[in-house]
Amino acid sequence: MIEALTPARPVVALTLGDAAGIGPELVARLLALPEARSLANLVLVADPWVWQRGQDVAGVVVPTRELPGFAQARERPDAEVPALVAVQTLRVEQVGVGEARAACGASSLQILDLCMDAALRGEIDAICFAPLNKFAMKLGGLKYDDELHHFAHYLGVTGYFCEFNTLDGLWTSRISSHVPLLDVPRHVTRERILAAAELIHRSLRASGVAEPRVAVAGLNPHNGDGGTCGREEVDIIIPAVAELRARGLPIQGPFPADTIFLKARDGELDAVVTMYHDQGQIAIKLMGFSRGVTVQGGLPVPITTPAHGTAYDIAGRGRADVNATLNALRIAARMGRAWRGEKLGASA
Repeated sequence: MIEALTPARPVVALTLGDAAGIGPELVARLLALPEARSLANLVLVADPWVWQRGQDVAGVVVPTRELPGFAQARERPDAEVPALVAVQTLRVEQVGVGEARAACGASSLQILDLCMDAALRGEIDAICFAPLNKFAMKLGGLKYDDELHHFAHYLGVTGYFCEFNTLDGLWTSRISSHVPLLDVPRHVTRERILAAAELIHRSLRASGVAEPRVAVAGLNPHNGDGGTCGREEVDIIIPAVAELRARGLPIQGPFPADTIFLKARDGELDAVVTMYHDQGQIAIKLMGFSRGVTVQGGLPVPITTPAHGTAYDIAGRGRADVNATLNALRIAARMGRAWRGEKLGASA
């Protein structure tokens, strides 16, 4: 039985995110929490001086066990103590607190790539990273629109992938993401709706939801009013939902975008498939900005992060709220445990 083979503590790599933002403080606050340390065998990957600065800002001292690499993490006897894999990616003078700089972006990419290498070797089961800054990463060498596309390219993903934004028990996915609003309609296709709905249904099951309740949002006002206010619902979205149901997935909808999140708020849904970025993001962030999590969906290893950004305006002031980061770690640990269990079961 797979469950019997699954490790009690998945190995989760944890990164500090952008060194000039609130990430180092957040991770220090996180690892000071007994609950966080109990969730997984945690492996922090960081420049030691950045980690020390994070503890200083948070006003905490977190003991760690230094390891030479990821390979030693899984079988260590003191897994309740966070491990530290020390790297040298930044010098003090390269970091301006609250400033987007190329060196910080390059450091973020380098550390994430080390974590993905470890995942590909089977040395870790999930990755949880503190907030990044896309502008800094692009200054530092990011070749793609965002970190998700970097992950997908690095990990060799050829199928559908997308970001999930989650709040407590509610997840959202989207057919289009970081594209101009003018380009959204051309992304609304049968294939993308099928892929997005199937992926979020599968991912919810991997996170522990036995029977996910998933609904699809419409694109146009009032669901297109039967085609008088746009035909995407009639021609594309309704047939796609019907096909999903024919495949055995209990997908609901489409529902008008201005009412679907009322159902979600009232506990009727586990997930909403939206048509574009702000359709879901505005609702999720209004309902709980400080608790939201982004899950990188469709990758061969679970990767999560708090849904908020680097908050340069409060970096270094000791005011960062750790709730979203704790939620991101909770999801990474659950999904990492399931992912490891699947791999063990396949090899048994």
